[in-house]
Amino acid sequence: MKKLLSALLIAACGFNSVQAATILVGTDAGYAPYEFKGPKTNEIVGFDMDLINAIAKATGNEAKIQNMQFAGIIPALQTNMIDVTAAGMTITEERKKQVAFSDPYYDVGGLIMAVQTKNADKYKTLDDLVGKRICAQIGSTGALLAKEVKDSKLVAFDQTGEAFMELNMGGCEAVLVDRSVTEYYLAHRKVTGVTLVPHLYTH
Repeated sequence: MKKLLSALLIAACGFNSVQAATILVGTDAGYAPYEFKGPKTNEIVGFDMDLINAIAKATGNEAKIQNMQFAGIIPALQTNMIDVTAAGMTITEERKKQVAFSDPYYDVGGLIMAVQTKNADKYKTLDDLVGKRICAQIGSTGALLAKEVKDSKLVAFDQTGEAFMELNMGGCEAVLVDRSVTEYYLAHRKVTGVTLVPHLYTH
């Protein structure tokens, strides 16, 4: 089973400026605990933000964080709207054809399936979701995997939280999302009635 690994995506200019510069960093601030808006300051914080700010400081630069939709990050890199992204993005062969990744620096814990507890015995593997509605974040590894489930209907959202709301309202049968992000969300939003089914990432 392949691990989901977070890495920085780097545009051509990277951090190799001779003179100090402002590095434009794209991220999707709806992916706690890696990048999210602090509830008190509304500033974008998290593990990835600490890392990118430390890298910028060590290289004599300043990181300017720009919040954007996850699906727009790679296009923003390709059109030079941003210089780099720190966004907990899974390294895939298809993405490697489009952009340059740093070395992976974090194993996010694998992709899991979240289902309503009443369906915990009904949905245990991806094969159980054949022909069903599946929720995921637009452009995420969960969305890519959902498309591989035969005759399924992907219901994609800008944010993971919206996918969970849809699950709670019965609009889909499962949410496919990274384990650590799901556990953080469930713990901090005090969501009940949801069961996690592991071992799903086989991309």
